[in-house]
Amino acid sequence: MPRRNLAQLYRDEFRGYTFTKFQQDVLAGLTVAAVSLPLALAFGVASGSTAAAGLVTAIIAGIVIGALAGAPYQISGPTGAMSAVLILLVQRYGLMGIWVAGLMAGVFLTVIGLLRLGRFIAFIPSPVITGFTTGIALIIFIGQIDNFLGVSTLAADSAALKFIGYFKGDFLPDWHAILLGAVVIATMLLWPKKLNAKFPASLLGIILATVLNSVVNWPVAVIGEIPQTLFLADRLNFSMIPWENLNDFIAPALTITALGAIESLLCGAVGSNMTGIRLQANQELIGQGIGNIVIPFFGGVPATAAIARASVGIKSGGQTRLVSIIHAVGLLLSMFVLAPLMARIPLTALAGVLMVTAWRMNEWEGIGFIFNKRFKTAMITFSITMLATISLDLTQAILVGAVLSAAMFLNNIATLDVKITSVDPEKLRQKGIETADDCQHVRVAFLTGPLFFAATGQFNEAFANLEDAHVMILSMRGVPLVDTSGLESMHRLVERMHRIGGTLMFSGVQDNVKTMMQRGGLVDAVGEENFFWASDEAIVEASRRNCAICQ
Repeated sequence: MPRRNLAQLYRDEFRGYTFTKFQQDVLAGLTVAAVSLPLALAFGVASGSTAAAGLVTAIIAGIVIGALAGAPYQISGPTGAMSAVLILLVQRYGLMGIWVAGLMAGVFLTVIGLLRLGRFIAFIPSPVITGFTTGIALIIFIGQIDNFLGVSTLAADSAALKFIGYFKGDFLPDWHAILLGAVVIATMLLWPKKLNAKFPASLLGIILATVLNSVVNWPVAVIGEIPQTLFLADRLNFSMIPWENLNDFIAPALTITALGAIESLLCGAVGSNMTGIRLQANQELIGQGIGNIVIPFFGGVPATAAIARASVGIKSGGQTRLVSIIHAVGLLLSMFVLAPLMARIPLTALAGVLMVTAWRMNEWEGIGFIFNKRFKTAMITFSITMLATISLDLTQAILVGAVLSAAMFLNNIATLDVKITSVDPEKLRQKGIETADDCQHVRVAFLTGPLFFAATGQFNEAFANLEDAHVMILSMRGVPLVDTSGLESMHRLVERMHRIGGTLMFSGVQDNVKTMMQRGGLVDAVGEENFFWASDEAIVEASRRNCAICQ
């Protein structure tokens, strides 16, 4: 499918748009708003910022990113994966760290989209993504234990160290907070799925916990005041940007960029499978970039497309990107109408929402597939990525994932199969090909796999002993690519054949491979007359030449 710009996307999306479809968009948008409200509040707190920042992020992202998205079903806002990155950033740099790194990430995402590099995000193997997702889920879960228990323990450099710290037992849990959090968890786990479509379990759980706490008036921490404005008191302005120290924020900005791109494009892949509408990846990244450039100036946190919200919009009958905008308007209205009530929500209730969300965000089907089928490489890759995510800085974890991705790729494609056979005149006659019976010095080597730097060792080993071959035919129909290392190995084989008075022939060479061979001088070294369409043609010619030599 050809790439389409935003204007084309709008024309395709709203062609034949009717009032009935608008009604569907309104209903879907309000449904998504009901799902998004508790998540926005919770992820704002989980990011190390405030519930109000999460709400503002969802509103701005819903309008700006929704309007510029690469598909009609994309809905963006604060997410659990992003909050796991941001909480560590806040511990080091404060809210300024979130704003500056988020702004820089927005610029990076926009540039990636403009340069049309979005497709490279899809090159990350699924075990790496699954391991990273599981690690993020653990970070979210561990990060909410304090709020769930109603305690405040010492900060740690990683989620793993934070979790280990709980076993020291130097804190006293608040049973009031645990009970309220348990109400939310039980509601989310027990609420029937068919009813969840009409009224989100997370929202119901928060309402029940808030009402209960209001009645009994337990001494638990609550969200506090929700400002009734989009421009929060704590927000970025140009005079606050530390221009001379921007280098300090490059690494976290790259982490946010990578996470935002991966999560948004994964969301697009899920939405595409559900609707059959392809995500325009580069346009999506441009939208994400512009949105994240704008959000810090309102006091929000970095946003990305959210699979849960997008799925709800699709299942609710959403037709266009108006669903995202209407959901944002619904959240904006809730800010002005429900702010006094939201201020009384216990933090432990939000912790309950995030704990269940963390459990559900795990790709359990993918994990089960990897381990049940005992794919050892995938199991190791998943485990290393997960452990790196919870034990290291998220930037380091992404680098580990990138290295593992490259290693998996090389491991999967670096196998070059070389099968060398002698010519059997009798079998050839059965095919109608006549050769001389007394010429048995023609060998055919069938190559399968790419001939590049990681496979040249196998190539050289296969041809280490040429024995008495007068003619060696390389059947290369199964070779999709050759790099300079492969060309050098073939040049050495040509030289060795020449030294023993033999000839090297080629058959079934693909066009792109032959182009490389021409650029590398291999065609001139061998001679155009030694290239054939099929190995049978090469065998007949080789047999004819070889028999002339024998005689």
